[in-house]
Amino acid sequence: MFQTLIVRLSSMGDIIHNFPALSDLARHRPDIAIDWVVEESFADLPSLHPAVRSIIPTALRRWRKAPLKSKAEFLNFRAHIRSCKYDLILDSQGLIKSAFIAKQAIGPISGYDRQSAREGLASLVYHKQYSVARDQHAIQRNRQLSAHIFNYTIDNKIDYGLKVPQLDLPWLAKSRYAVLLSATSRRDKEWPEAHWIDLAKRLLELNIIAIFPWGSMLEQERSQRLAAAVPYALCPPRLNLAEAAYLLAGSQIVVGVDTGLAHLAAAVAVPVVAIFCASDPLLTGVLASTYAVNLGSNGAPPDLNSVWQATKDGLA
Repeated sequence: MFQTLIVRLSSMGDIIHNFPALSDLARHRPDIAIDWVVEESFADLPSLHPAVRSIIPTALRRWRKAPLKSKAEFLNFRAHIRSCKYDLILDSQGLIKSAFIAKQAIGPISGYDRQSAREGLASLVYHKQYSVARDQHAIQRNRQLSAHIFNYTIDNKIDYGLKVPQLDLPWLAKSRYAVLLSATSRRDKEWPEAHWIDLAKRLLELNIIAIFPWGSMLEQERSQRLAAAVPYALCPPRLNLAEAAYLLAGSQIVVGVDTGLAHLAAAVAVPVVAIFCASDPLLTGVLASTYAVNLGSNGAPPDLNSVWQATKDGLA
C-alpha cells in the first residue's frame, strides 16, 4: 500500500471541505492507505470518512499555551507520527502550523506553492509545490491540489463520502424535524432571535418541529429561549460531533448561520440553507451536489422572507 498522511488540523469547516478531495483520492487510487493528523477537538470528524485508516490527534493549540509543560506530550506525539514511514505527506492546509506538523513525520511533503498557500512561508518545507488558484471555493482548491499531486482528473460531482453512525438519541422524538443552527461564538454572525422564532413557527405549520443545538453555555441560553418561544421546539443536550452528524443527517432541512455544523449538514447530504451576516460565502460557503444555498454576505444579512423561501424550496 502507498502510505499517505493528510495534514489538516482545523477548523471544523476546513476539515469538512477536505472530504471531497479525500473521496476523489480514494476512488482514483484505491491502493492508498490514508492517515490523518487533526486537532484533538476535531478528531471525530475524519472518522466519519471510510477512506481514513488512522487518525492521529494533535494538541498544537494547547501545547503552544504551555510549551514547557507539554514537552513530554509533544515528544510522544512525534514518536507516534514517526512510527510510519510515509510515501507522501500532503499538507492541504497551507499554514505554518500545518507545515510544522507535516515536518515531524517521515516522508516527502507536498502542498501549495508560495502564491497558492494561505501562508506562503509554509511552502518552504514542501519537497513538491503546486499552483492552485486562490479565487475559488476551498473545496475546489483541495480537490485540485490532490488531483495535481496524484495525477488524476476531477469531475463536477462533489462527493463528501461520509458514513454517518447509527446512534440512539433518547431525547429525539420520532417527529419530522428541522435543525436550526442559531449558535455562533461571534455576535456579528448572529441572525435576530425574532427571525428564528418566526421561522420555527412557520415550519411547525408544516408539521416540522425545530431543534436548536448549541455549543457553549451562552449558546445554550439562547437555544433555550428560542425553544421556549415555539411549541414543541427542542433545545437538545450538548452533542459530540458524531451525534451532531446523526442529528443533521435525519433532518428534513438545516438552516444555520456560518458555522461548522452548517458545512457538516451539506456533507451529510441534507438540504441546507446557510445564513451569512458577517462573512462572504463565495470562497467558503456551503457547497454540495445536493441542495445547498448561501444567503447574505458580510454586513448584509438576509431577511426572513428570503430565508423562508429558500427553506421551502429545500423542502420541496
